[in-house]
Amino acid sequence: MKIVKMFFLTVITLASLFPFYMMIVMSTYYNEDLFLKLPLLPSSYFIENLKTVFKSNFLQVYANSLFVSAFAVIFSCLISSLIGFAIAKYDFRLKKALNYFIIITMMVPSQVGIIGYIIEMRILGFGNTLLPLMLVWLAFPFGAFFMTQFIKDTIPKEIMECARIDGCSEPRILAQIAFPLIKSGMSTLAILVFLWSWNSYLLPLVTINNSKWYTVPIFVSNLGIVHRTDFAARMCALALTTVPVLLVFIAGSKNFIKGITAGAIKG
Repeated sequence: MKIVKMFFLTVITLASLFPFYMMIVMSTYYNEDLFLKLPLLPSSYFIENLKTVFKSNFLQVYANSLFVSAFAVIFSCLISSLIGFAIAKYDFRLKKALNYFIIITMMVPSQVGIIGYIIEMRILGFGNTLLPLMLVWLAFPFGAFFMTQFIKDTIPKEIMECARIDGCSEPRILAQIAFPLIKSGMSTLAILVFLWSWNSYLLPLVTINNSKWYTVPIFVSNLGIVHRTDFAARMCALALTTVPVLLVFIAGSKNFIKGITAGAIKG
């Protein structure tokens, strides 16, 4: 039985990794050669495709995406944790209304409010900059809901009461007791936010017209237009852009699985 399980897990793993392998292989070919046959083995044109990518302001674009994603992770996780902690552990007026508002906001597609958001950013003078891509993560309904559900049973009220009896202030309870206990939940949320921010396409597409402020998805889509629909160069750029995603997931995979499991059985 164990051998059968390992066999199926191996097959599923190979099937999942095959598209990444093909992306890397296609990035080593000359563009026109990709239309002759489906390549299964690497070729020798990777350096030329790499030069094509880096001639197109790739490092600036890479830095833009890293900066936006880092901002999104830090502030989204921090604000979501504060909201979740307040709703889960404190009683205050309009608490239920706030909780319902968060849930209702999650039900509304983000595309519905994008026009109003763009108008708001232009009125504030933030148009055609990275700020609209960053500020949108300050109000993240899913993050607030996820952390609320995670914190409900993760932080016992008895620990908070004991800390108050010992003279611990509320900010100290949050910093020294709550944050260490919800580390796995914050890690899970951080990974999800990084992936969504890094792969965001629609918002940068409608808010940025200057190539100086492009993020990775917009850069890759325009790379084919500039370079005669160079699919090989696109594959090369995509292979490079998967590196941060893989590193983040590998670094936080243990906490990610723990956080997803806890979120599934608690609340």
